[in-house]
Amino acid sequence: MNLAHLHLLLNHWPIIGTFVGVALLLVSVLARSNDIKHVSYGLFALLAVGTIPVYFSGNAAAEATKNLNFSMVLVETHEGAALLAFISLLLTGLFALVELWRFTRNGQEPPLTSLSRGLSAVLILSILTAVLMVVAGTTGGDIHHAEILAAGETSPAIATIGAGLLQSIRYFVIDYSRWVWPVLEDLHFIGLILIMGTVGLLNVRVLGFLKKLPVRPVHRLLPWGIAGLVINVITGVLFFIGMPGFYVFNAIFQAKILTILFAAGNLLLFYCTGVFRKWDQVGPGEDAPIFAKLVAASSLLLWLAVIVLGRYIPVGEQ
Repeated sequence: MNLAHLHLLLNHWPIIGTFVGVALLLVSVLARSNDIKHVSYGLFALLAVGTIPVYFSGNAAAEATKNLNFSMVLVETHEGAALLAFISLLLTGLFALVELWRFTRNGQEPPLTSLSRGLSAVLILSILTAVLMVVAGTTGGDIHHAEILAAGETSPAIATIGAGLLQSIRYFVIDYSRWVWPVLEDLHFIGLILIMGTVGLLNVRVLGFLKKLPVRPVHRLLPWGIAGLVINVITGVLFFIGMPGFYVFNAIFQAKILTILFAAGNLLLFYCTGVFRKWDQVGPGEDAPIFAKLVAASSLLLWLAVIVLGRYIPVGEQ
């Protein structure tokens, strides 16, 4: 199985998952259930992370179509639609992640009697994402089944806009100025510093070091780590769009993406959900539970592995 096969295997999950997430969010509003709302938030955050390999493997699928009798116009249209859906899902996951962190920080929420600003933002973005996912899925199906298109039928306007945006990003990253790439590199390093300075510090404290610090105040710094993750995702996607051929078949880059999936999933499941509420009561001089230490150790090792793998990406170019 190659990356093109992986793309075909995975590309339906963001579409299905988005509709499931929207349905859960609507049910939570109708049932006034914070628990269902948090499940929906968690799903969107996981989808946002999980869709990264789906989008990146799409370039390998596009390369595979060059040897087949497929319309490259349809391929480019699908790439544009997929980019917009990808961006929208990332934004939805980001807002959902922030809302989950706010829940763990406050410890409890009032009964869900009305739409808050955070809930409204996630709901609007999730519906927009669902629409864009439909367009991306439809244009992807058109590539393999061009015979179903009516004579003279044009691509959806939103997909055409996405294709134009894709070309504009490639021009900006590569050809606009020689300073763009170094600035993106600097921002990428800043993102890593924010992640290691917050998530790393939290992990170190949970492991039993710096015992004079209570865990809860350190946990309040987590939004800076989330900001670092957002910066790295944005700059990383720009790097990939600018030079997809350099990254898509790079074994070390693939290993880094896989490591990021585990590290980000660890961040979400254990530090932005109710699970962490059992740990954040650890005060000065106290030890966290052994399970918390295992999670912290794995998280720290994963983020260190991300840094090391990123450093050696040029070595993995085939």
